[in-house]
Amino acid sequence: MSRSTPARGASRGMPREALRGRLDQHRDEAVDSLRRLLAAPLSSLLTAAVIAIALALPAALQTLVETASGVAAGWDREASRISVFMGLDRDREEARELVGRIEGREDVIAVRLIPRDEALEQFREQSGLETVLDSLEENPLPHTLVVQPTASSPEAVSRLGEALEGLDGVDRVRLDRAWLERLQALLATGERLALILFGLLGAGVLLIVGNTIRLAIASRREEIAITQLIGATDAFIRRPFLYMGLWYGLFGGLLAVALVNTGLLLLREPVDHLAALYDSGFDLDWLPLDIAGATVGLGVLLGLTGAWFEVGRHLRATAPR
Repeated sequence: MSRSTPARGASRGMPREALRGRLDQHRDEAVDSLRRLLAAPLSSLLTAAVIAIALALPAALQTLVETASGVAAGWDREASRISVFMGLDRDREEARELVGRIEGREDVIAVRLIPRDEALEQFREQSGLETVLDSLEENPLPHTLVVQPTASSPEAVSRLGEALEGLDGVDRVRLDRAWLERLQALLATGERLALILFGLLGAGVLLIVGNTIRLAIASRREEIAITQLIGATDAFIRRPFLYMGLWYGLFGGLLAVALVNTGLLLLREPVDHLAALYDSGFDLDWLPLDIAGATVGLGVLLGLTGAWFEVGRHLRATAPR
């Protein structure tokens, strides 16, 4: 029993040593591939820059769409408000009575009355048409009720608007959701466009990485042939080129994140000024972490994929028949 114990310990130690040796091989290949890239800094930088531009365009578009979607989500509740205009012959008491009737509905959160005199004063301040308004013999604006529905879905708001339009004393009902629905449709189109760009430019990245790996294979053709003659496996031959594709994808993804953040920084001041003019909460921030991580991860994946297919094509072409 005592003699078998070291044997068991040795058998357990062998896989660990083999795993450590395999990890050392991967580390050496990764460092050697990085060293080869740094030995040709200009060509490596150009390749990474092309990959970065291909990844930065859809990432920037997706960031703008997500930022605008967040602002639109904040507008959704406000845009679901319904403006109820009473007839010009209705007085304030009738307006208060109508407010009470509408407030009693289960599908209404709150009702705010804007008397016609207050509405005229607000219009006077905002329009700058004091002279024209003073020449009018009577106030042309009706009492207005601003109704906040319980639900914000377009169907629920439309149903409530139809119900309010049938109430006594109501002259006209206006729904404010049309512009928001157009904006949401535009944002959905932007998201689809970003996805299409990711697909098209991702295919371009595969071609770029594949062409770069093809050149690297051509420069090491004799080395590859010798390792094949001495019995090297396809995995052994493919490994350094996979790491090369990984480095290209990683550097391209990181450079893409830097490009997008630089663009957002340059656009921040004019966009903030434009948002202030429209009294909007739109705010350009840095590239979100999820998009940044996805951009870098996609770059690495495309780099590995392009290298894998290009090396595989070369191995199939040089395999003994």
